[in-house]
Amino acid sequence: MSAGSQSVRRTSSSRGRAVAELDGEWACYPDSARVPRPEERRPAGGLAPGRVLKFHAPEIVFGVDSMVEAAHAALRLGALRPMLVTDSGLIDAGWADEMIGHLREQGVEARVWSQLTPNPKDHEIAAGYEFYRTHACDVLVAVGGGSVIDAAKGVAILAANGGNILDYEGVDKALMPIPPLVVVPSTSGTGADVSQFCIVTDTTRNTKITILGRSLVPDITVIDPRLLTTMPEWLNAATGLDALTHGIEAFVSLGHNQLTDHHALRAVQMVIDNLVSTMDRPADMSARILMAQAALEAGLAFTNAILGAAHAMSHQVGGLLDLPHGVINGVLLPHVIRFNAEHDPHPFQAIAAYLGVADPRAPAAEAALALADRIEQLAVRVGVPRGLAQLGVSDDDLPRLAAAALQDACMTTNPRQADEMQIQALFRAAM
Repeated sequence: MSAGSQSVRRTSSSRGRAVAELDGEWACYPDSARVPRPEERRPAGGLAPGRVLKFHAPEIVFGVDSMVEAAHAALRLGALRPMLVTDSGLIDAGWADEMIGHLREQGVEARVWSQLTPNPKDHEIAAGYEFYRTHACDVLVAVGGGSVIDAAKGVAILAANGGNILDYEGVDKALMPIPPLVVVPSTSGTGADVSQFCIVTDTTRNTKITILGRSLVPDITVIDPRLLTTMPEWLNAATGLDALTHGIEAFVSLGHNQLTDHHALRAVQMVIDNLVSTMDRPADMSARILMAQAALEAGLAFTNAILGAAHAMSHQVGGLLDLPHGVINGVLLPHVIRFNAEHDPHPFQAIAAYLGVADPRAPAAEAALALADRIEQLAVRVGVPRGLAQLGVSDDDLPRLAAAALQDACMTTNPRQADEMQIQALFRAAM
């Protein structure tokens, strides 16, 4: 579902119950001894009569040694001259060559484009489209992390719609269907392989823009956990924290529903349980598989529920300083939880109880703060700086960052409304 597609609000009743209303459907979070499970965040009997939910997802192939299925998928989608989008790291690790080999076995030669950097830039998208056009490509195959997949989506947008990629900032601005897109994620966290998001750096304004539309959900995603074993440690930490942020923000989002809640909570649990293990034992495939699943489920949750202030703010810092998105999320998320919990702590209480970081009988506000503290501890454990200042953000940047964050599509579904001064204060708290 796209941002702003539902009328949603949370409030508190006079009897001490936090209540969420979603298009007339009510779910209660009692201030009692037991916090509701996610399936209980809806009226008895399930979906309210007359209400319809949409849940967008690509065809998903999941498993060790599954990369070959991406070649079969590309052929099924009509590939004669596929464009393989990847980057130098994936080439050095051998994954690009493996994909080229699988495609060759299917009788097609890939045109390889890898001229992109982390946090893909507007001019890189333009160059990628020129490559696509010059080589008369048809199906796009992306092997890489979120930057590679977002670059492939950007190229696909221009292939179908023309113009400048910055023209498509916002919701459903790309009207023509994109070419077929097959993706093979190499990180465990961005969710780009299942999402309707495309994030591009505007190099003129030094900010990230969010392009959002249902047509950007890939046709087929092939998740082979082998690819995760060649991530550098910092990227493993960053993308894991990104998945964690996706799960939490999707769960508390104004656009959440019973189809997204269980994916969000499962993702949060799997990241908490497995991220440190993948850093301590990089070759442990059991933990890698669970992190791959965590990234997948978090992606399915946030692409349908959308996100919140942590992402809206992180996009601005990442655009300004060209920094890893997940690292910024790791710094911001605990502060955003505390900020949002001042308005309504009950969704965070549900997460805290699910994770076992707070007694279900504890006051909701206390549980929300315990959750924020637990995430802060995890971020420090995996090497994230303690504040934005250590990443290079200065006090002089805050007015500009706050103003831009309020324009980000992710702010639409944040559970607490905020003005520019509040967002500045939130940035300052995270310094």
